[in-house]
Amino acid sequence: MTTEDTGVGLEQTPDQVVLREAVRELCSSFGDAYWRALDAERGYPDAFVRALTEAGYLAALIPEEYDGAGLGLAEACIILEEANHCGGNAAACHAQMYMMGTVLRHGSAEQKKRFLPPIAKGELRLQAFGVTEPNAGSDTTNIATTATRKGDRYVVNGQKVWTSRVAHSDLMLLLVRTAPASSDPKEKTLGLSTLLVDLREAKPGTLDVRPIRTMMNHETNEVFFHDLEVPVENLVGEEGRGFRYILDGMNAERILIAAECVGDGNFFIERAVKYAGERIVFGRPIGQNQGVQFPLARAHAAITAADLVRRQASALFDAGRPCGAEANTAKLLASEASWQAANASMDAHGGYGFAEEYDIERKFRETRLYITAPVSNNLILSYIGQHVLGMPRSF
Repeated sequence: MTTEDTGVGLEQTPDQVVLREAVRELCSSFGDAYWRALDAERGYPDAFVRALTEAGYLAALIPEEYDGAGLGLAEACIILEEANHCGGNAAACHAQMYMMGTVLRHGSAEQKKRFLPPIAKGELRLQAFGVTEPNAGSDTTNIATTATRKGDRYVVNGQKVWTSRVAHSDLMLLLVRTAPASSDPKEKTLGLSTLLVDLREAKPGTLDVRPIRTMMNHETNEVFFHDLEVPVENLVGEEGRGFRYILDGMNAERILIAAECVGDGNFFIERAVKYAGERIVFGRPIGQNQGVQFPLARAHAAITAADLVRRQASALFDAGRPCGAEANTAKLLASEASWQAANASMDAHGGYGFAEEYDIERKFRETRLYITAPVSNNLILSYIGQHVLGMPRSF
């Protein structure tokens, strides 16, 4: 049984099968050598992102009335899963999938008309998400970056960290503080607002982007704002309600990340099974040895289970039903399963797993990110403990 044949109720539709095959064909044209070269030079996959954009895949969740594909989250998951399954890295462009939802669900009619069609056509890129700060971390309600209203402008000052893809984005979704933090714990989420920043209009000296070199090729940055002016009409929704808008997109983000992890897991298992069948040691293929076979079998089982929860979560999301527990569980299980598969694949390859030409070490580094980001699995466990099991809040 493969993760493409998951049983009654969660099996793929004929259209989804066609979509998966088409995405796989496109992604397969960007082979190992392409990603290996980018990894070596810490380059951004412009050609890959452009190809996905031109095929309409990055506009999957944008409704047809705004020139998007009008697909569901289940289809968006297939797109990102296959990108990673083929050895690529969907993190280069996945943010646009879930970030446009903030504009779609909470933006004004004018904002939707102004931004969504050019995003869908690839004329604008919405890839940068400014939320995390050095002194706040996962405590988003404690952010300090301010936006002060001055006439028809907000003036932004502060600092963000782990803001990815800024250099390859036209727009940034930015969470700022427009009112002082309340001392009342029940109102601590108030006073935060969401701005859509056109990075192309930033005046010299108002935006300082400093790249952060990480262990994998992940274009991320520290960003400093110095009296950056943002038009008031770029405020998304109501002033002071931005935290809720950001939370609103997190279920989609977690489900999409889970799909990427499923893709990574299948990449690792398939590469390891192939290698284990071809590598002859002591006169027999190493895959005949249970010490190699069993870890890969366990990893496959873990990926299959995680994928089932991910499909359940996306089905609930597309049906407009609550899916917080399923979305968080899918991200937790899928990120841990992909890491399990990464280690099993590395062990199966032995010394060759560390060699760049086999691409295991590259994907090994990439998939490790998702245990920590975009939300730590420890916070997901806290969510499950509190909101699913009904235990006291742990922080």
